[in-house]
Amino acid sequence: MEQSEVVKRVIGILTEAGEMRRLLEESPDRGDPSNDSTVVTALLNETMPRIAIPEDATIEDVVGLVGREVGGAVEQLVGAFTLAFAMLAQVHDSGQTDVSSADVLQDLALRAEQFGTEGPGETEA
Repeated sequence: MEQSEVVKRVIGILTEAGEMRRLLEESPDRGDPSNDSTVVTALLNETMPRIAIPEDATIEDVVGLVGREVGGAVEQLVGAFTLAFAMLAQVHDSGQTDVSSADVLQDLALRAEQFGTEGPGETEA
């Protein structure tokens, strides 16, 4: 999955979490929204690679293979969440009261295409 798509999916998760928080504030007896983790599960299923482990693989082989294969996907996810957090924190720390978290996430979503297949903060050589 391209980094821009991962960033957009993370923005969707954060936006949904904000909406759940708002709904809980309006109606505290609403129920536990944390029971609905289908969005996060779907993102993990789409970003994590399928790994074929040879029958004769040793534990060390499996550890190395999983580390190599899963490492990149985890880096993409962590990078996307870190980028969103940093942007939200920057607006918060600057004291801007006229910009909501939804505004920040929407701006990030509009700029997400610039990430392409690179991770946030990375540049092509």
